[in-house]
Amino acid sequence: MTYIPHTEAERSQMLAAIGVKSLDALYADLPADVRFPDLALPEAASEMEVMEDLQLLAEANLHVRQASCFLGAGAYNHYVPSVVDHILRRNEFYTAYTPYQPEVSQGTLQVIFEFQSLITFLTGMEVANASHYDGATSLAEAAILSLNHHRGKRTKIVLSAGIHPQYREVLRTYLQGQPLAIVGDGSLADDPASHIDENTSMVAVQYPDFFGNILDLEALGRAARDYGALLCVVANPIALGLLKPPSEFGADIVVGEGQPLGIPLSFGGPYIGFFATREEYVRNMAGRLVGETVDSRGQRGYVMTLTPREQHIRRGRATSNICTNQGLMALAVTAYLSTVGRAGLKQVAELCYHKAHYTAQAIDQLDGYELWNRDPFFHEFVVRCSRPVAEINEALLDHDIIGGYDLGQVYPELGEHMLIAVTELNYKEEIDDFVEVLNEQG
Repeated sequence: MTYIPHTEAERSQMLAAIGVKSLDALYADLPADVRFPDLALPEAASEMEVMEDLQLLAEANLHVRQASCFLGAGAYNHYVPSVVDHILRRNEFYTAYTPYQPEVSQGTLQVIFEFQSLITFLTGMEVANASHYDGATSLAEAAILSLNHHRGKRTKIVLSAGIHPQYREVLRTYLQGQPLAIVGDGSLADDPASHIDENTSMVAVQYPDFFGNILDLEALGRAARDYGALLCVVANPIALGLLKPPSEFGADIVVGEGQPLGIPLSFGGPYIGFFATREEYVRNMAGRLVGETVDSRGQRGYVMTLTPREQHIRRGRATSNICTNQGLMALAVTAYLSTVGRAGLKQVAELCYHKAHYTAQAIDQLDGYELWNRDPFFHEFVVRCSRPVAEINEALLDHDIIGGYDLGQVYPELGEHMLIAVTELNYKEEIDDFVEVLNEQG
């Protein structure tokens, strides 16, 4: 049955309201040759035929259920418990958008409140918002928070070369056109602490860094505090199940990509950026903040406490133009963390750590390959290869193996270096096959 949204009487009423007699008269100003263009559509097909064609198109993609995956670089293949998807597909969550009316949005508001609480537990910070589009956006919003905190009197942002290159690009895009100095050109020899001074608004570093290194950030935290600059840490949330939380070395803001927490790779999105900070900076924090309260009958309830964006307050006083809270993705993260719990998250992190080190040790023993990391690393590491990484990855695909990230694309000094990611989903047999094929290509 064809769905027709308006009746003939309704169309007549609308045309009369604008003073037009017919639809043809409404479009009279359009050239005749563009009113009914030839769309060159294929012949009509049945539902079964369309589904078959779509299935063939889908099978042209190589995905992680078909192949072993050792590619990370910001998006990771982790196990998602089936309960996460079951909760996401509940109609009251799946169709919900914005909780403008708290009295009829208690479920959505409670999920956001629980999400915020879990992120603060994970990062060790005091307050978290209801999320951003992705990790890169969260970093950019952290920079804006720091500028607002210093009331525009400080005009330097310091970025570590160990931050994801795309995150640094997004931050520069966000802040383009402003009279700012964004220091950090991506040189691996660059020490971010050496650039901190009285004009520094924020210094940002990744933990573990883009190359998987677990760095001691105590000294950088002290340097930032000495000059009154804010320290922002871009954190891997799975690693926080095992490593010291950023709050313990003086982080003022902790951001990152929440995709590893119950969100599948999905060919690049949608993802979710988490954002946590100290309570003293909450007024400059973008996004939404949901709070717990008590109603007139003494019953627990949830409300939006802060919504610092232009949709709810005067544009001139808005701290951000963020236009969604990624509520469905926040629900996925909440369901995942609630399902695995503290012990489960630690177990996932330990599996990633030990499997990555098993893989790194095996590759380091091969002719033509050398482990580049000299600092402790988590579940990603860099291998120096004797051939171009693109050639090696092409050969790996012939064995249904998705290889690592070619670092030469963004770090010229790391040509023929491969960034390899290992998660709990990489079984020993897959790892051994990966090492064997690398040996053949060495």
